[in-house]
Amino acid sequence: MSKQQCVAGAVAVALVAVTPAIAADQPVLPLQPQLGGYAEPAPAFVPFVGAARFGDWRGFYIGGLASYSDVDADFSNATRAPIAASLQQTQLEAQYAPSNWQVLSSAASGTAGFGGFAGYNFEYLSPYGKVVLGVEGNYEHTMLSLVAPNAPIGRVVTLSSGAINDVSITGGGTLSGLDFGTLRGRAGWDFNGFLPYMFAGLAVGATNLNITETTTVVQSPGTAQAATFVFPGTAGKSSDWLWGYAVGVGLDVAVTQHFFVRGEYEYVQFQPIANTPINMNSVRVGAGFKF
Repeated sequence: MSKQQCVAGAVAVALVAVTPAIAADQPVLPLQPQLGGYAEPAPAFVPFVGAARFGDWRGFYIGGLASYSDVDADFSNATRAPIAASLQQTQLEAQYAPSNWQVLSSAASGTAGFGGFAGYNFEYLSPYGKVVLGVEGNYEHTMLSLVAPNAPIGRVVTLSSGAINDVSITGGGTLSGLDFGTLRGRAGWDFNGFLPYMFAGLAVGATNLNITETTTVVQSPGTAQAATFVFPGTAGKSSDWLWGYAVGVGLDVAVTQHFFVRGEYEYVQFQPIANTPINMNSVRVGAGFKF
C-alpha cells in the first residue's frame, strides 16, 4: 500500500468517527406533519418591542372644515344709543330716560359654515405618549341670519313742565353674514396617532349688524293742540368688526403618516358692538394634510 493510500484511509476513518459526535451536539427538532410528509416547525413569532410609533405630528399642516354653530346675540340694550342720540337735550330723556326702555330682546339661531385651518406643531416633551404643542390659525364663514324679537313700548308720562307725553317706541335688529378667524395655541397628548387637544386664543371677525328704532311722542301741552314728534335712530353697520376670545377641545386622528381627520368643539365670545354681545358654540369636522 502506498503512502497516499494510507493517508486517504486515515482521513476517511477520522470523518466517520467525528460525524456522530457533531450530530449529537445539535438539537433534535420534532418533525411536524404536513400534507405529503413532515417538515421542521416554523420559528416562533417574537414581537418587536421597539416598534415605531404610528404618526408624527411635528411640522406644518393645513386643512379644511365644515361646521354647525349656535349663535346668540343679546339685543336688549341695542336701541339705547340711538334713542339717547335722537332724544338728547329733551326733558323727556332727562326725566324718564326712554333710552333705557327695552324694546328688543335676545335671539339665537343655528347656522352652517365652512372654512380652513393651518398650523405648526413644534415640540415633543417625551419619547412615548408625547405632548404636542403648537399654534394654529382658523377661518370660518357662516351663513348666519338672525332677527331680534321686537316688543313695542307705549307709555304716558308727565313732564315737570306739565306737558303730557304719549311715548311709543318700536325697534328692529338683524345680524347676518358672520365671518371670523382665530389665532390659538394648542396643547395635546399623542396616543400613538390619536391626538386629543385643548386650545385658547384670540378671535377677530366681521358681521352685518343693523339696529333701528323709532320714537314717537304725542305731546299735549295743557289746553293747546297736541303735537306729534318722530325721532328715528340707527346703530350698527355692514362689515362691523368683532374681536374676542376662543376656547375649546378637539381630537385629531392620523389616518396615514400625512393625512388626518378632526372633530372639535369651540366657544367664541365677542365683545359687544352697538351694545350687542355676540357668542357662539360650534361643532366642527375637518380633514388635513401634514407636510
